[in-house]
Amino acid sequence: MLTDINPKLPMRNKTITRDFYIKQLGFQEFGSADFEGYLMVQKDKIQIHFFEFTALDPTENYGQVYIRTDDIDQLYQTFLANKTIIHPAGHLQLKPWGQKEFSILDPDNNLLTFGQSV
Repeated sequence: MLTDINPKLPMRNKTITRDFYIKQLGFQEFGSADFEGYLMVQKDKIQIHFFEFTALDPTENYGQVYIRTDDIDQLYQTFLANKTIIHPAGHLQLKPWGQKEFSILDPDNNLLTFGQSV
């Protein structure tokens, strides 16, 4: 019955969030309308939605998304080539639970973890 999921994360500034996801991570803006205080981006088969929360304190934001990929090594290298900052504790590594993973933080401190089963 369930067919898809589109996480909704907080953002303080739509322009900064849009630029980060498009220029750093290679997403594209989704949809033909520009809704005030709302942003939708997509890359390949996933979408992430954002809602405006101008009072957000990034140090108190615990938004997290786990994104599966079928080419973790290439994705990691692409992000490094784009000078995307990798989370200090989240560099590419094989985890004991059989996933190869790495993590980044977006401008609002939302944690994005990318993983591939090995």
